[in-house]
Amino acid sequence: MDKNLFENYIKIFLEENQKLNLISKNDEKLLWEKHICDSLAIEKFFEQYKISPIAKTLLDFGTGGGFPSVPIAIRYPDLKVTALDSIRKKINAIEEIKSKLQLTNLTTICDRVENISEKYDIITSRAVASMDKLIPYAIPRLKPEGFFIAYKSVKAKEELDNAKKAMEKYKAKLIDIIEYDLPLEENHTRNLVIIKKSN
Repeated sequence: MDKNLFENYIKIFLEENQKLNLISKNDEKLLWEKHICDSLAIEKFFEQYKISPIAKTLLDFGTGGGFPSVPIAIRYPDLKVTALDSIRKKINAIEEIKSKLQLTNLTTICDRVENISEKYDIITSRAVASMDKLIPYAIPRLKPEGFFIAYKSVKAKEELDNAKKAMEKYKAKLIDIIEYDLPLEENHTRNLVIIKKSN
């Protein structure tokens, strides 16, 4: 992992945050632990499923301040990452970060996910909506054999129970729930919910 690039990213992100309030002022002190480390938890999926050489494209919808899209783009320069959000000021901030870090593998789109017709190998979503609302947006935009990865709290299983109808309707199949902890003082367990479209 390019430590210098991440240090530079933190500096640029904090400059943008002064102007736009992408994350709360309280969270600024925990930017690495709470937002960047969380975004990079996708490493656990890549390690377990060995698909990073095969997967070429990733869409992160509702990317907000660029999580997980920007840390993933920094960490995986061979992956074509698309950061999607309908709020122009957030996309502009990501564009600024992209330009200053020269991230040639990162693309931004200011639009709503339902207007996207392209298909992707991986789709991610973090802090956007509950699973029953995410499934109808994510699954139709996956390539065959593609994966939808939702970053979730400890309530992931509860959300999945409430999403059973949506899962059935969109032929979505739960593959795994990968649990991990963020490096924070208080116990902060998170989950990557891994879903595939069944053929």
